[in-house]
Amino acid sequence: MVTRRQTLTGAAALAGTLATPATARPAKPSPFVQRKGTGFVLNDKPYRYVGTNMWYAAWLGAPADYGNRDRLRRELDALKALGVTNIRANASAEESPLNHSVKPTFHGKDSSNADLLVGLDFFLAEMAQRDMKAVLYLTNFWEWSGGMQTYLYYVTGKYMDMNDPAHPWPAFPNATAQFYANPEAMGLFRDWVKTIVGRTNSITGKLYADDPTIMAWQHANEPRPAGDAATAEPLLPAYYSWIRETAKLIKTLDRNHLVCTGNEGLKGTVERADVYKTIHGFPEVDYCTAHIWPLNWSWVDAKDIAGTNAASFAKVHDYLDRHLAMAKEIGKPLVIEEFGYPRDGGGYDTDSATLYKDGYYKLIYDAVEASARSGGPLQGSNFWAWNGEGRAVHGDHKYKTGDNAWLGDPPHEPQGWYGVFDSDATTKAVIAAHAKALAATF
Repeated sequence: MVTRRQTLTGAAALAGTLATPATARPAKPSPFVQRKGTGFVLNDKPYRYVGTNMWYAAWLGAPADYGNRDRLRRELDALKALGVTNIRANASAEESPLNHSVKPTFHGKDSSNADLLVGLDFFLAEMAQRDMKAVLYLTNFWEWSGGMQTYLYYVTGKYMDMNDPAHPWPAFPNATAQFYANPEAMGLFRDWVKTIVGRTNSITGKLYADDPTIMAWQHANEPRPAGDAATAEPLLPAYYSWIRETAKLIKTLDRNHLVCTGNEGLKGTVERADVYKTIHGFPEVDYCTAHIWPLNWSWVDAKDIAGTNAASFAKVHDYLDRHLAMAKEIGKPLVIEEFGYPRDGGGYDTDSATLYKDGYYKLIYDAVEASARSGGPLQGSNFWAWNGEGRAVHGDHKYKTGDNAWLGDPPHEPQGWYGVFDSDATTKAVIAAHAKALAATF
């Protein structure tokens, strides 16, 4: 390149320079996952992935009696061996009076838990050693980790339990959605965002903002505008503002990582495509998400899976197609970051077969592979969830405070309901085959 000083040193040097056109230096490949159109890239190559959910990773990594670092290492090794390279995990839990809320937690109104923060550090450090990527969510719409209802409790002194007979559905999500319009609760949430996104890993010494192990920050787990359309309508301006302003805050603190909502899709936007497209269309939101829960949405009957499975799968296909179409319209990647199916007969133990569950996983994976082959927007998936070595502690499969078996099924759910155990050979074979097939599309 010719500088002004070089120009003044002599015409001969200038002529020589002009005779050979200057070439720009190629940009150095980025170690951070980035968005490029409707795809992801990593080190200038397409990034598509097989992922799981492991909400409890920081708990396992904690230097405390409820932690188990050796197990965490084994779980990561087992996942890596299957071809799973992306893990979605919880980076917040609010100390809460709500029923079925996990204990211990990351923080209360005015305090934080150093052990869990170090547990998150350890998890990220171990993932880095295995070349894995993390998606971290920053609060929860649901009660099982405290979440938005707890932030409202901090500032109002009032709360509502999920599944309280005195407040039947959709009272809980309608009450929780008031979070978006409460400035004081919002301020406490933003304080936590600043704490986590601005954190320095105590093990590696690396700023989270500079750690390529993190793929993306996520606003929350399944943030809904409300439980029904009538309640959502007046809250939509506050909901939209929360989505966009939180994304802006994260990107102010961290310019390296992607940001996404953690939304379920149409089921999480009161069935309104305009709401889904609005929240994922903001320029500060990097990609689209969807979750698919046939049993929770009454598409399949756990007591009659054989008789209801075909109709369930047809609805799953339709849900996938609708979100693929919206992602194309928005022009951003799509990830199916939660999907689960009951074990045959609706059981929770390792001896329950997984024929239909395996078929459901294959359905999702076929869609990802088809999108990869055609250049479509569906870039990856995270099954819910990895149980690994975890086993239910109690015969009734209920979580009780003090349990530290840590399964992928969170405290409000039967332990073993949806998670994949390390002994689930056929399900693991489906996951491994998909990882191999997806790798072959690059």
